[in-house]
Amino acid sequence: MQHALTGDSHVVGDAGPGHASPGWWPGLVGPGLALDTDRWFVVAPNVLGGCQGTTGPASAAADGSPWGARFPYLTVRDQVAAEVLLADRLGTDRWALVVGGSMGGMRALEWAVAQPRRVERLLALATTAYATGDQIAWCAAQLAAIRADPGFRGGDYYGAAPGDGPHAGLGVARRIAHATYRSGAELNLRFGRKAQPGEQPLAGSGRFAVESYLDHHADKLVRRFDANSYLVLTEAMNSHDIGRGRGGVAAALRQVTARTAVAAIDSDRLYPVHLSREIADGVPDALPLRVIASPYGHDGFLIETGAVAEVLADLLAEPVEA
Repeated sequence: MQHALTGDSHVVGDAGPGHASPGWWPGLVGPGLALDTDRWFVVAPNVLGGCQGTTGPASAAADGSPWGARFPYLTVRDQVAAEVLLADRLGTDRWALVVGGSMGGMRALEWAVAQPRRVERLLALATTAYATGDQIAWCAAQLAAIRADPGFRGGDYYGAAPGDGPHAGLGVARRIAHATYRSGAELNLRFGRKAQPGEQPLAGSGRFAVESYLDHHADKLVRRFDANSYLVLTEAMNSHDIGRGRGGVAAALRQVTARTAVAAIDSDRLYPVHLSREIADGVPDALPLRVIASPYGHDGFLIETGAVAEVLADLLAEPVEA
């Protein structure tokens, strides 16, 4: 299982020691669920470059100091190459299923293209075969927000006093990102022009409710995530192009031999349906594209667990030839 940008290996379960937030895919993984742990052994690696266990900018380099600004530029292919080494270490020659959404979908797709003999089934959710100009543009604003924070210190801020790191910049980046994760229709219906209770935005001394919502998600992220990792992973997503050096996207998708399902969210403005359709149309013998109706925008693949479970059931229903 491949997690999204700010996810980690904690797929299900409550927050607790070592897990600053609850699992990111409850209701889908466990005994008797769509990914039945009585039948399947589930592996969810922390992504290379992140801050939840696998080496990232906050990790110690050979000199004992955090990598910080010295951490190398990574691509999605680098991240999957590290996961291939993990599979080798585990003695796993072939995955029954590789599944991921958003950034995790990029890695899942890279697995199926780069290691076709090692992937029996592929489920790509709310993702793309390549980063588009629109996606890179949204990411550019987030990267700039972090780097413009005086607390960023060029990426070498790990010796800063508590509260003196690039928290403001990371919070702005999260606000920008989260606005793209939800649909305009949902934000309008849920918040509209309502004021945050007890505040007066029209008097210049308060917030609209939607501003409070974005503030909440920014505050949650800065308490558990590293700004440098946010940069490294965002730039890796920008690097994503399944066709680079492989004769183009269409040629790369033709290399996939896994039994493949692709699902999109109809209200997703970050990874629109047509990008998923391109994957489904390009992979040989892929199941028909599943478009999930949801008001939740890009985050719909995390929220609409019943619809995702149906896609998984179709994908897992038939055995795959070795």
